[in-house]
Amino acid sequence: MSNITNIPAPRVPFVDERTGLVSREWFRYLNNQFALTGGGTTSTSIADLELTPSLASTVEDSIPVLQSQIDALLEAPARYEPNPVNYGQFFDSTTQTAAATNTAYPITFNLSSSAYGVYVDPANTSHIKVTRPAIYNMQFSIQLDKTSGGTGLFWVWGRINGNNIANSASQVRIQNNNGEIFVAANLFVSMSDGDYFELMWAVDDTSVRLQATAAAGVVPAIPSVILTMTQVYI
Repeated sequence: MSNITNIPAPRVPFVDERTGLVSREWFRYLNNQFALTGGGTTSTSIADLELTPSLASTVEDSIPVLQSQIDALLEAPARYEPNPVNYGQFFDSTTQTAAATNTAYPITFNLSSSAYGVYVDPANTSHIKVTRPAIYNMQFSIQLDKTSGGTGLFWVWGRINGNNIANSASQVRIQNNNGEIFVAANLFVSMSDGDYFELMWAVDDTSVRLQATAAAGVVPAIPSVILTMTQVYI
């Protein structure tokens, strides 16, 4: 039975239109069936050649098998569930001031709106920590104010584990009493387990400060600083 030929597809005509004879495919199929039965001299029966479950099977036996096959066809592929990325958004609702000029101070945070895998260390609220080693996109915005006349310089930069991040600093010049400037930037930072990120600042005039303002009228509260950190690569 090594030369079994499957029944031709429905698109194969039984009669070849060119010759008016039985088509080659159907002839080969019928000839093989004849050979398998030994020209009618063997004990092989048509039932032995059935490709479907035997009609002798009881209804009770066949229905569960058919139902399980149908159920298997209806099952959808397993849904892909990607690992959620780490993220966090943090604010500070207080005005932050510098006690001395040309001195580095860490920016602190006392509020968060949403976070997963990124958090402010409760023991040191300037430390932003992560639970997964990855590259993170850190973005910040700062509301600056000056409380006296003249001109003052403000610097801001990033640190990892107390070490300055190279080429991460920005400088802003602010002028006059009640002068206000909005500062924003972003950095890509690589962080591992146990690492912490800090946003540092310094001024050459202590009248320059990070200003927080309460909500008023249609305007919501203005934090002195907003920082977001989002995982971008594992």
